[in-house]
Amino acid sequence: MTADRMLDRLDRLARDATLEAAERWHARAEALDWIDRVWHVLAHEAPDATVRAQALRHRLERADDMLHRRLRAVVRAGYGPTVFQRWQQETGLIDGEGYDALDELLAGVLQLADPGPGSRPLEPEMVFYQPTPARHALDMLVRSRVGPRDVLVDLGSGLGHVPMLASICTGARAIGVEWQPSHVEAARRAARRLKLERVGFLAQDARDADLSRGTVFFLYTPFLGTVLREVLDALRLEGMRRPIRVCTFGPCTRIVGDEAWLHTDGPTTADRVAVFRCVGQGSD
Repeated sequence: MTADRMLDRLDRLARDATLEAAERWHARAEALDWIDRVWHVLAHEAPDATVRAQALRHRLERADDMLHRRLRAVVRAGYGPTVFQRWQQETGLIDGEGYDALDELLAGVLQLADPGPGSRPLEPEMVFYQPTPARHALDMLVRSRVGPRDVLVDLGSGLGHVPMLASICTGARAIGVEWQPSHVEAARRAARRLKLERVGFLAQDARDADLSRGTVFFLYTPFLGTVLREVLDALRLEGMRRPIRVCTFGPCTRIVGDEAWLHTDGPTTADRVAVFRCVGQGSD
């Protein structure tokens, strides 16, 4: 894109008063991403334009901040399930492991803080934490039919956005099991700020976790090898006692798909959540 075309687009964005409307968070995210991508070119080719670009950035960020504040108030008041149904309707394409505007919106609402230094070294076969893209978390909640009577257990919950999102959107009880105590403390602080009383976090090895309360289990490939094997064996025992759903995302999906005690009605690709049920358990 030439400098003239960049300046033309900057002028059009600056004139668009509708960008500040709450429902245009997608368009704001695209505009902010564009400003970041062309900033170095503007600074070199048209340095005076960076003042206008910065003013536009501040304007859009203020609009986002107002929206995030409103949504946090909605969550604290307990109206999350009604309002956040629209997130799923606006998600669009699901496949792929990248992040999008919905992740920016969720980050602004949950206000997940950086846990800071002091993380424990990972044990062999544990996988470095990477957040589940928000669209995949919502897709999982819909396809696994999580409801208020469920208990969702996120094994390897990181900073806790999946358990919090599950509780906000469905009213379910949710538990995050995470190896890193620093991540657990950050998740607990965020949940307290949002008054999410049905969400809890445990600083624990997933192999030692009490799985007896869970009805839906989620794994974004937090571990592989013998660790995954031990956790799957524990889940199989739970599945012998009651119907459960096991939802996976990433490379572990292929391994879980080979479990004889589980079946799925949908595809089992690494770039979309797979929902498994115990053999003999219907899809309803």
